[in-house]
Amino acid sequence: MSANSAEVLAIVLGGGRGERLFPLTKLRSKPAVPLAGKYRIVDIPLSNCINSDIRKVFVLTQFNSASLNRHIAQTYRFDKFSDGFVNILAAEQTPENPHWFQGTADAVRQSIRHFADIDVSLVLILSGDQLYLMDYRNILKFHLHSKADITVSTIPVPAGQASGFGIMKVDENNQIQLFREKPAANELGNLDSKLAGDFDVEQFPKGNAYLASMGIYVFSKKLLMKILASTSEHDFGKNIIPDSIGQYRVMSYPFFDYWTDIGTIRSFYEANLDLTANLPKFNFYNASSPIYTRARLLPGSKMDKCNLHKCLISEGSILSGSDIEHSIVGIRSRVGYGTTISNSYIMGADFYESLDEIRENARHGIPNIGIGNHATIVNAIIDKNARIGDNVVITNSRNLTDHDDNNFCVRDKIVVVPKGAIVPDGTVI
Repeated sequence: MSANSAEVLAIVLGGGRGERLFPLTKLRSKPAVPLAGKYRIVDIPLSNCINSDIRKVFVLTQFNSASLNRHIAQTYRFDKFSDGFVNILAAEQTPENPHWFQGTADAVRQSIRHFADIDVSLVLILSGDQLYLMDYRNILKFHLHSKADITVSTIPVPAGQASGFGIMKVDENNQIQLFREKPAANELGNLDSKLAGDFDVEQFPKGNAYLASMGIYVFSKKLLMKILASTSEHDFGKNIIPDSIGQYRVMSYPFFDYWTDIGTIRSFYEANLDLTANLPKFNFYNASSPIYTRARLLPGSKMDKCNLHKCLISEGSILSGSDIEHSIVGIRSRVGYGTTISNSYIMGADFYESLDEIRENARHGIPNIGIGNHATIVNAIIDKNARIGDNVVITNSRNLTDHDDNNFCVRDKIVVVPKGAIVPDGTVI
């Protein structure tokens, strides 16, 4: 069998409640969180699928799926003469199973009835909260040429990060011998694959490299259905993969390019701000592997008397006399005069307010959507449609590490203003 992309079904796991990304997931599912000013997180795996010529895709989700549904319906439409699709499969209770998704494997198990009759031979399982570029045809070829039953895409991580991942030990043929999900530090000695010579010596100066699971798996459709029917276990990383090592040929596909999990506020914040670098680790400017998203037909951004340094400004924005450094400004953002923004991600807005709405805001003493005049914002994420008033200071002035308040949260010292929140004039956070 050849690695024909037409024989592949991709399943993107949308994740659970997304608690590590709260409050960005308060009103939306994790794959629908805005990324890089104009995209959504789900655009990454879906674009990788399209660029790999994989056109049969399910996105599994359970919580707050309305905005994700809308985004996918408006964006991923293949022509009527192909059998390609990108469909949402939201968790549903049935007479046979009254439960919601209990984990990654259980989500796929409960969705089997939707893809059992689809004419594919391989199933590619992907995570919905990672930032990377990958041609999936390479892992599919590896899977077939190595005669694998299951293939796990892996990436080297330094010793200090290993306990946060599923870590494995492989032999000289890349067959996985041992797998531990998030092992304790004292377990790592048994998992050292001693492959430091294959890695960047600057990244792993002492050779302490461990192979971590990327949460990307390849199964034959037949074997996947057999395994999920024979067990009630809920999770691929914790249960299915470790339990399969003694029974099946489970292979490691090593991946050496940029990859990061953006499932926490800190990792999401850092991955976004890295995009403002002269040579960012993730390349949105790769013409051969474009990242797709919804075409909004917005006008170009307007900037008047602004100072901009290492910024990414998305379309449709209006910046007036602002000083912005090392920050991302999302679509339809409005930033007022004398405002300073640094080390922050301003997500923008879903719509423009009309003149009548702006007059009503003034009458009721409510700030307009966007950032007001003479505000200061440092080390923050401002979610969409937030209303930041004049003379507001958002700098984590109390040096909080983790905190919840009525109109903001702090996560790992990063201030997050939720979607649609109102921060009145003169507020100091």
